[in-house]
Amino acid sequence: MNIFEELQERGLIAQVTDNNEIKDLINNGGARFYIGFDPTADSLHVGHFMALCLMKRLQMAGNKPVVLIGGGTGYIGDPSGRSDMRSMMTPETIQHNCDCFRKQMERFIEFGEDKAIMVNNADWLLGLNYIELLREVGACFSVNNMLRAECYKQRMEKGLSFLEFNYMIMQAYDFYHLHQNYGCNMQFGGDDQWSNMLAGTELIRKKTGEDAYAMTITLLMNSEGKKMGKTAKGAVWLDPDKTSPFEFYQYWRNVDDSDVMKCLKMLTFLPMDEIKAMEDWEDSKINEKKEILAYELTNLVHGKDEADKAQAAARAIFSGGDSANMPEAVIGQDELFEDKISIVNLVVSCGFASSKGEAKRLIQQGGVSVNDEPISALDKTYTKDELKEGLKVRKGKKHYKKAVLAE
Repeated sequence: MNIFEELQERGLIAQVTDNNEIKDLINNGGARFYIGFDPTADSLHVGHFMALCLMKRLQMAGNKPVVLIGGGTGYIGDPSGRSDMRSMMTPETIQHNCDCFRKQMERFIEFGEDKAIMVNNADWLLGLNYIELLREVGACFSVNNMLRAECYKQRMEKGLSFLEFNYMIMQAYDFYHLHQNYGCNMQFGGDDQWSNMLAGTELIRKKTGEDAYAMTITLLMNSEGKKMGKTAKGAVWLDPDKTSPFEFYQYWRNVDDSDVMKCLKMLTFLPMDEIKAMEDWEDSKINEKKEILAYELTNLVHGKDEADKAQAAARAIFSGGDSANMPEAVIGQDELFEDKISIVNLVVSCGFASSKGEAKRLIQQGGVSVNDEPISALDKTYTKDELKEGLKVRKGKKHYKKAVLAE
């Protein structure tokens, strides 16, 4: 099976500018493609993971990746998928985040001569002369067309700043610059980037008369239509200091049953024949599928040793809950009242509920135990001394945490 057909079978392809040309290019290793990553944090997260996996698949098929770090576009902020304006970052923060991205990407992409290269758009965007840019590029853009783009339409009600309005022009200019200086003939990105990517192909056509192509990959959504990669604590990061390998493993181990096969297809590198065989497994083997998913992805991101340890710890917890192997929920002194914490606040602090109301319902429905004792009383409290010893808090049958007092 060629790479284009495999991407289709895995459900990864969302939109393409020219199906036949893109198919021919990537199947024959003729794509010099780029994907951009704006340094909005000091770690990549699960949302970036999809793009990294795509880069890896295409590189394995003989295509040449260009990793674009948005040290320049990071000064503006992408309005796509946002209901408000991004926080402005200092140049020092942007550079620090770029450095962090580079280290993490080296786990996925093979860099070197005639392999992948990494570039930073700060190298050409920060030195642009505004008047020259308006003359060279501004005339190629229709404001009417720009306002019809999804990335802008959803912001019009609350207000779209002129700063953000320029983002599409900057991203299009990136593609044009990479096409002229690095021979890039293709851009890949998330499905929410379609308008920006089309602007790049159009700018290249108008400025050079040459063709360039764009393809978006399917966004990773759960069965409820929400983006995956979020927990009660926030994003699922690829940095082990922000999301531990165990927490990373547990995230995938606990995905909804209806999302398991999709994640296996879109994110793992297991052969499609193996994944198709899993589709015929009995429903009783759903936990085995989840273990495979969690192990494969933890191995990809953190390596075999960490994946082995995370799997062993998870199995110990699922089989009864060994407090020595549990992830910890650290309870701050400010969460105590008169040296005690209520069961409701304890459940929220462990990340088992996003609000006190949700925690109360969970407790009343018999979904919580502490130190293997089922809890139903909402006025139950635990002392500071008990927290120092550590409390084994369980949600449902499978989710455990050890609640401990911060030192």
